Amino acid sequence: MSLITLGIESSCDETGIALYQTGRGLLAHALYTQVAMHNEYGGVVPELASRDHVRRVIPLVRQVMRDADVPLARINAIAYTQGPGLGGALLVGASVANALAYTLDIPVIGIHHLEGHLLSPLLSDPAPEFPFVALLVSGGHTQLMRVDGIGQYTLLGETLDDAAGEAFDKSAKLLGLGYPGGPALAKLATSGRTGQFKLPRPMLHSGDLDFSFSGLKTAVLALVKQQACFPHPNPLPQAGEGANESLREFQIFEQTRANIACAVQEAIIDVLAFKARAALTQTGLRRLVVAGGVGANQLLRSRLNEDIGKRGGTVFYPDLEFCTDNGAMIAFAGALRLAQQQANKDYRFNVKPRWNLTEISGHPYTPLTPSRSP
Repeated sequence: MSLITLGIESSCDETGIALYQTGRGLLAHALYTQVAMHNEYGGVVPELASRDHVRRVIPLVRQVMRDADVPLARINAIAYTQGPGLGGALLVGASVANALAYTLDIPVIGIHHLEGHLLSPLLSDPAPEFPFVALLVSGGHTQLMRVDGIGQYTLLGETLDDAAGEAFDKSAKLLGLGYPGGPALAKLATSGRTGQFKLPRPMLHSGDLDFSFSGLKTAVLALVKQQACFPHPNPLPQAGEGANESLREFQIFEQTRANIACAVQEAIIDVLAFKARAALTQTGLRRLVVAGGVGANQLLRSRLNEDIGKRGGTVFYPDLEFCTDNGAMIAFAGALRLAQQQANKDYRFNVKPRWNLTEISGHPYTPLTPSRSP
């Protein structure tokens, strides 16, 4: 039976809507990003994010329905991001999803945001088969999971403090780059020279699969202060609590700044690649799935492809447009849950700003064969 699932993503600073049909694939999707609005503040302002979701979600639903030429009456279920994320932002998507599902008398499905990311490579061609190791790497999360099926997730390791995406963003802020900092730092790093600066690789040889990036951020701060050399016409942003105020009054030569960006990127990727290889060795698996915003980093992709390929393994990624938060991954995860009959018509809802992925229950299932082509 071919069912159509509407997906709504509103966990942070992107409003994503999509329609997914079993047997046909992704019918249409739309995304509105709040980057320009939050850039003025150097990061996400939760209240502004929530208010913008209110403005965007219904127009985007209408847009996706028009693009797919699907009337509301044909929707069989609605999936929404239940958590983790910003509480107010999550409530916008949850309330719209449940109200609309109640009106249409159809099931509603609360989706874990990270499960959406984890399963998003299944939308690509070729798609990975279970089991596999997943590297979930974003601004808020860095985790290694063993994935045996929908809802069958075993935590192998995670960050003890800052996530890899936070290390990118905070280092970018220290270098005076805009928001979001990760892509800006990666772009600057392309003009940097490797080997110019030595930065730590935290927990590289810890003997486990955990991560830590707060020490790297501190080392970057010390390096930036060391390299600051003459008055800056446009002072750098303040580098966090307790930072040396004089840092705001100095600038770094552009090539030096690029070299630091290059060193930061290489340090983060060295750790991610090393731990990913170790996770495959520990589990005896040969398939690695990389998901989350940092998964769009081209150096990370090329490094993992080379390292894992040499060991006879294969790395799978979502398409670049599905690396960041999006409605397609929520619609797809909802469709898989619907196929397992994990949906209901109880429209009383709550959101989970903090939600451990391993808390999700599930059971073995026969995977769908997704396709993005109608």
